[in-house]
Amino acid sequence: MAQRHERAPSLKKNESRIAGMFGPPGELNSLFGEILDWMLAPLLFLWPISIAVTHHVANQIANQPYDQALTESVVAIVRLVKIDGNNVSLNFPAPARALLRADEHDTLYYQVTGLHGELVAGDREVPWVEIPEHIGADQIVLRDDSINGEDIRVASTFLPAPHPGQVPILVQVGETRKKRENLASRIISGVLLPQFAIIPLAVILVYLGLSRGIAPLNRLQARIRRRRPGDLSAIPIRGVPEEMRPVIAALNEMMARLEENLEAQQRFIADAAHQLKTPLTGLKMQTELALQETDPAQMRGFLERIAIGTDRATHLTRQLLLLARTEASHDKVHAASPLDLEIVARAVTEEWVDRALRARIDLGFEGSGWPLTIDGVAPMLREMINNLIDNAIKYSPAGGRVTVRTRPEGRVILEVEDSGIGIPESERERVFERFYRVLGVDADGSGLGLPIVREIADQHRAQVQILTPEGGRGTLVRVDFPWRDEQPFSSVSAS
Repeated sequence: MAQRHERAPSLKKNESRIAGMFGPPGELNSLFGEILDWMLAPLLFLWPISIAVTHHVANQIANQPYDQALTESVVAIVRLVKIDGNNVSLNFPAPARALLRADEHDTLYYQVTGLHGELVAGDREVPWVEIPEHIGADQIVLRDDSINGEDIRVASTFLPAPHPGQVPILVQVGETRKKRENLASRIISGVLLPQFAIIPLAVILVYLGLSRGIAPLNRLQARIRRRRPGDLSAIPIRGVPEEMRPVIAALNEMMARLEENLEAQQRFIADAAHQLKTPLTGLKMQTELALQETDPAQMRGFLERIAIGTDRATHLTRQLLLLARTEASHDKVHAASPLDLEIVARAVTEEWVDRALRARIDLGFEGSGWPLTIDGVAPMLREMINNLIDNAIKYSPAGGRVTVRTRPEGRVILEVEDSGIGIPESERERVFERFYRVLGVDADGSGLGLPIVREIADQHRAQVQILTPEGGRGTLVRVDFPWRDEQPFSSVSAS
């Protein structure tokens, strides 16, 4: 194979690979179950929070009336305190003390301390409290404390000392928390017990509401299932819930594309049957004539024509299968991987050297010497280049030239140039139609080579053009591919 204008390649091995594909999505529950979960999960999550908040609020509510009673007791005792010089006394009659402690549920404590911190009256067990800063006269302070490990609620107030250096008089009244806890428990029970009936009822109502809400979807499902297997007509949107209309519209578009594909397949099968009928009819006729012939020389001629016809039918069948396989490969685009187009084109060109020599065609390859990396499917690209070289050799006269060329030019360019009869500009678009052949051309062909080339190019986001070479004779087919890398070629070559 002649190597024209080719430098020694300096190819880098591309070690990058497609990192990975998205795994199959996890199975989703039914729409009904998803909505039900999202409605009940917040309810079950908020219920414990509601119990905690209710407990806190109930304790605050229970504290208010009993704190008021403690405050009034402190005020009553303060009125009984007498200060005579340095002496502090409490005129607390026995009936009043008995009345203060007359509580069926809680134990009450009181305490009065003097100007030197000594106990004037009451219970020594009540804990002492430091004088808060900025407390006003007769201001009552409420706090939680404990006596002998039992929680109590204490109300305290301070009476100012008559002379400097003396300790203010402390008056305290405390009680255990049993009444408060009982009241808080009743409040909590009154609030939470109805919830045990309301929440199951809410769940039932939500279930019934969702069942009614998705009823239109069930009717839509039944309507679709009643359709005939071959019915690809659009599903009427009338009566479909608004939220489902985009889905139905997308489904209608998909069925329209499917119907177009089925019609295209039917036309393809009809065209293929028509194209195969002619060579098979010729083979049958030549076979019948050969069976009737007794002259060995004549019989050999018939057999040679049968062999030629068989080759044509085989080539046509192979092209038909290749086109069908190429059209069915749209869903395999994800199998593309990084590859160097120059390496693929050179390898395919080398495979055609023997046939080019037999046809007396000067076949050459012109490379850029740089990695021309694209995302592609190697077997499909090889078939595309095979068809381009096959056409170029087939339609070039003996002694002609065919050149396969790769180079960077904004995009990755693949060219196959021949010195054959050329294609008129008026027919350059029609040659991409199936089974179309330029009038006045005697070379054998199926009319499927260039349609296969365009189909593969489309799947690789490439563009195909038919141009006239610089010499003005022959055909130049150019296929330009997008770069795999975002980096332009100029920066690569500069390195």
